[in-house]
Amino acid sequence: MRTLTNAIESGRLAHAYLFTGVRGVGKTTTARILARALNCIGPDGQGGPTISPCGECESCLAIAEDRHVDVVEMDAASRTGVADIRELIDGVRYRPVSARNKIYIIDEVHMLSTGAFNALLKTLEEPPESVVFIFATTEIRKVPMTVLSRCQRFDLRRVEAEVLAVHLAAIAKQEEVQASPAALALIARAADGSVRDGLSILDQAIAHCGGAVEEEALGAMLGLADREKLFDLFEALMGGNIAEALAELSRQYAAGVDPIMVLVDLLELTHWLTRIKVTPDAANAIAVAEAERRRGGDLAERLSMATLTRCWQMLLKALGEARAAPNSLAAAEMALVRIAYVSDLPTPADLVKSLSDGGDAPAAAAPENPPRKPAETAPVSAPQSPSAPQSPSAPQAALASAAQPEPAEPDPGEPVAVLSGPQSFAQVVALVEENQEMLMLSDLRAYVRLVEFAPGRIEIHSLDGASKTLANDLGGKLSGWTGERWIVTVSSQEGAPTLDETAATIRAARIEEASNHPLVAAALETFTGAEITDVRDRPMKNDPKNDKGDDTA
Repeated sequence: MRTLTNAIESGRLAHAYLFTGVRGVGKTTTARILARALNCIGPDGQGGPTISPCGECESCLAIAEDRHVDVVEMDAASRTGVADIRELIDGVRYRPVSARNKIYIIDEVHMLSTGAFNALLKTLEEPPESVVFIFATTEIRKVPMTVLSRCQRFDLRRVEAEVLAVHLAAIAKQEEVQASPAALALIARAADGSVRDGLSILDQAIAHCGGAVEEEALGAMLGLADREKLFDLFEALMGGNIAEALAELSRQYAAGVDPIMVLVDLLELTHWLTRIKVTPDAANAIAVAEAERRRGGDLAERLSMATLTRCWQMLLKALGEARAAPNSLAAAEMALVRIAYVSDLPTPADLVKSLSDGGDAPAAAAPENPPRKPAETAPVSAPQSPSAPQSPSAPQAALASAAQPEPAEPDPGEPVAVLSGPQSFAQVVALVEENQEMLMLSDLRAYVRLVEFAPGRIEIHSLDGASKTLANDLGGKLSGWTGERWIVTVSSQEGAPTLDETAATIRAARIEEASNHPLVAAALETFTGAEITDVRDRPMKNDPKNDKGDDTA
């Protein structure tokens, strides 16, 4: 709170403050401390505003005991209307009775109605000199911008699990309660950064465990999976042991653990292992037990980054399915089966490297008669042999030439006008796209078949779905862009295929050509049910058309 410290020391106090953050991080408590700091008079009664209130003077004691007449606290969740705010505003015009400042603390301010906010605005903008407003909210986005702009905003961050675990240990010691470090770390994780939630869970745990808070009893109380059993389940999944994974899930379900929480814990474990792999110091946090640190380090060393990220994606998808499924246990079991099934499959990078080196594709110990697994391969570029010329294949060249009819031969009896505008239909389409005429561009690609093209004259065949005024619009746009006269007519002849039809035909031919390449064929055979979705060219590094070396689709 450096800003508040400097403001109090320099005497530059604001008339409105706004504290925001998750539940239970101390927003209202901070507001009360600030009220004491602004009204503290010191033990001798001669003090002024201070960042360290004495806690002994009458003002500090009265505010701490919630009996100070000049410190008004209001819960906006239960008093949301205009009448409640008017009652508050009526007292603003009167000077403080005994304190230096009259302070209004409004908790959950986002719950006020629109009318209540509007009634508060004028007073909030120009309050009397001795009035200070302190707002607290967990939903900062619901507070109108007109209110935010009139307040100094302070964001209270979540309390880190390590800090909260130390705080809970100190409280347990004061209460003379035995609590294991693993249990306190579990409470800190379950609190999710909220001190109030952590204290509530600790109080409940003391009553549940009968005075000695242990991790096993606490996990049963919270419906969480035991950490050691969670590691066992994760290792079974990564080892492809489907039977053991399902048996462990069944045991945890019988013990009262929610299957959805098992998936959440597996997600958290996967994220933690990934962090350890990237930054090994993450395993040395105070909240991490020694057994977890040892097993986590071993797993992070043995598992590849590709395996962990794949597991994360599958668990994330499985969590959504389990929450929407009528039977969360069945959904969780199916998710574990999928993860265990792919655990020993090679990654696409390993497969391509193995095949490129001339070896056999890595074998996957898949179950007998495996189900067809939909998989989307990365865009594959069919490499050419060293002796092959660097030119489009025969089908592609034929289709490309078919997409652009030959320009009409000019009549020898007519004077030839040399135009500086587009010299082909492809250049016309490019000009339309350059000028961001997206509706016209869509019609030209999908519903227009070119019959004849000459600079200044275009003859097209329009399909159903195109704009009725497409020919006139196109002619007018071209004339305006180029400064030359363009005539666009509609013909009854079929003409060449549309640009979209041509692109689809070329794409199908390229996919067919790529699928016949030995490297791609081996990949398709290894990944059962996989299919080629697209083929993209990778330009040469020295290609002047690709200065950045990026792939072009």
